[in-house]
Amino acid sequence: MKFRKAILDLLGSKRYIPLRAHGIGSALGITKNSQQQTLNRELGQLLAQGQIVKIKKGRFVIPRDADLVSGTIRFRQSGNAVLLADPFPDGTRSDPLPIRAADTATALHQDKVVARRVKRQRRLYGRGRHGHRLSKRHDTFGRVIRILERKNQQIVGTLKKARYHYYIVPDNPSIHVDVVALAPEKSGLHPLPKTGDKVVVEMEEWNHRHMNPEGKIVEVLGKTFTPGAEYRGVLRKFGLEPQFPPAVLKETGQLPDSIPGKALAGRRDLTKVLTFTIDPDDAKDFDDALSVEYLGNGNIRIGIHIADVAAFVKPGSALDREALRRGNSTYLVGTVIPMLPEGLSNGLCSLQENVIRLTKSVIFTFSPEGKIRKVDYANTFIKSRKRLTYGQAMALLKEDDLDVVRKLPLPSKHQTASTGRPLRHLSDGELAELQRGIRNCWSIASILRQKRFARGSLDLNMPEVKIYVDENGYASEMKAVESDESHHLIEEFMLAANEAVARQLRKHNIPAIYRVHQKPDEQKLFELRETMLTYGLQTGDLNSKREVVKLLEAIKSHICGYTLRIQFLRALRQACYLAKPEGHYGLHKANYTHFTSPIRRYSDLVVHRIFDNFLVQVKNRKPLPGKRTSYKLSRLEEIAQQVSSTERNSTDAERESVKIKQLEYFERELKKPEKTVYNAAILEIKNHGLFVELKESLVFGLLPMSRLKDDLYRVSEDGNRLNGRRTGKTMREGETIQVVVAKVDRFKRQIDFDLANPAKLQKPVAR
Repeated sequence: MKFRKAILDLLGSKRYIPLRAHGIGSALGITKNSQQQTLNRELGQLLAQGQIVKIKKGRFVIPRDADLVSGTIRFRQSGNAVLLADPFPDGTRSDPLPIRAADTATALHQDKVVARRVKRQRRLYGRGRHGHRLSKRHDTFGRVIRILERKNQQIVGTLKKARYHYYIVPDNPSIHVDVVALAPEKSGLHPLPKTGDKVVVEMEEWNHRHMNPEGKIVEVLGKTFTPGAEYRGVLRKFGLEPQFPPAVLKETGQLPDSIPGKALAGRRDLTKVLTFTIDPDDAKDFDDALSVEYLGNGNIRIGIHIADVAAFVKPGSALDREALRRGNSTYLVGTVIPMLPEGLSNGLCSLQENVIRLTKSVIFTFSPEGKIRKVDYANTFIKSRKRLTYGQAMALLKEDDLDVVRKLPLPSKHQTASTGRPLRHLSDGELAELQRGIRNCWSIASILRQKRFARGSLDLNMPEVKIYVDENGYASEMKAVESDESHHLIEEFMLAANEAVARQLRKHNIPAIYRVHQKPDEQKLFELRETMLTYGLQTGDLNSKREVVKLLEAIKSHICGYTLRIQFLRALRQACYLAKPEGHYGLHKANYTHFTSPIRRYSDLVVHRIFDNFLVQVKNRKPLPGKRTSYKLSRLEEIAQQVSSTERNSTDAERESVKIKQLEYFERELKKPEKTVYNAAILEIKNHGLFVELKESLVFGLLPMSRLKDDLYRVSEDGNRLNGRRTGKTMREGETIQVVVAKVDRFKRQIDFDLANPAKLQKPVAR
């Protein structure tokens, strides 16, 4: 935008008095009509983005100067909301602004809005810290005055019928109003939508808060709560498209089925070096591999080899444009919406067993003590000896008896793009060589990991529960995934490669995209400290990394550790992509980028293209055939913003998919003749029930007070215990109880539990 910076600088200056468009033009020295027209367009764009607002008499100001806030509104199921403010021109951002349900106007979840700050009195009762009587307090709230942009013109939900009309119940419980729909016969769809179908409704303009919005059904996705309908619902809600445009498929079809010999020119041949991949059972693509070489002086050379997607996806091509639009692959339960077509993601670029693949490599030479002696960078080609699962790699690390290792099963064919050869088909020599390589890699990785945490890196890995589906798409199994040495081995070498590339690009002033995790806000850390105190965890100043590390260690052993870890993560800023190296707080690294997953992340593909320039300009390597790509800083900033946005969208879609499958799994559990008994930790006690978390699957739910029928239970004065009046039985926060599933509400996304055996509750000790 030609005048964007000048406009924001003018409106943000202390001497600025609100002006109309022509007044702003005069202040900026604009005299030509064509320039004024350009200025007017850019004012309109800034207005639509919420960067500026228009007040009385058509004058423009920065929102904060008019006590206004622009940003994204997020609703709670209660109807109340919070406004996440847009950043100011100087990069700062105001605190989230609470908005009462009555003040949300016609806003819907995740709309871009403008709100006015208002002070509201709130009566307080009791006495303060110094004994004075509390009376009133003024709190700041927001009141929505304008909708800048609807997040969704289409809403996914279930078709229902009232006495005189049809309506849609939105899938997202944060969309707090039902949408009145035209009768199915007026939709023009065949077959006609039926009550209970999951449908897509096109919203009409909604201007009156006290009337429900209206819309027209434009698509039927299937019967609500069936796997196919739920899957299609997630796709529509998050704008995901499993199919690729014809132009992209045409370009993919023109690519070879295997690597042509001429493509190997100018690359280092590493096909004779022991190389392997380690991935989850259900991996859909294989974009990183490790190699191991033993040097005569006791040193060990470990290569990190990454699929060279840039060799096939050229800038400006249909493939490239579509990859940028998608930004990344999205991993829904049981399936993936890939960034690249299957011919590339599961074929030509995937580092499968026993086929030649083009790669970009970062090769470390380590001393036996784990010190880095040398780092080399190259364009290479490899041939992976074995596709290993994490379970197989862990067995090779821990199990000396190779016959035991051979008996490990392959992953299910319907869950993965490649099962790899059965281990029983490998000779003793092959298995022994593989085992030696993996154990040597771990000996180095364990040292890297120890040093990383000693320097202040945070262990932010969340416990993960994997949901597996059967061949019909229904959730059939939920299994906790332990992050063990096999995971850590891969993680450490990927981190090392990412950091090494970032350091070189920054050192030589080569414009690039970096993975950035900024330091958390001090106020957020203070609030986190207060939250932890309510769970009995005392901390020092969390602005100190040492105190943060101590807190994370304490959370690990806490009975409510999973919930507390979520609270901790919410206090941190969200990692994103920027065109400048601002460091990574969580990893405690000054230089960090994403280099290791170009099949599933566009940011890595861009870094690969920049890596080619680095090899030629800095390392004096012979350029590969074809035109090299260089990026201007402004273009990198645009790409960074795009891929940060698509990453957040994919994360939300993946969480939605997991929640749907959790509810599906426990709904099927309800239908079993004999219910499964689960161990659950009591997280919080309220007057209406106990919030609990299942220990095996980390699923969160409520044990309502109404289901405790063996006694009348009351909450203790300190709020952390439930006491039975007749029996004297107690339940405390942090205790483990046994529960069974009692109710699953798919619309509200809630699970209720019941006590499995009330007789086992703790009774008071006689004195």
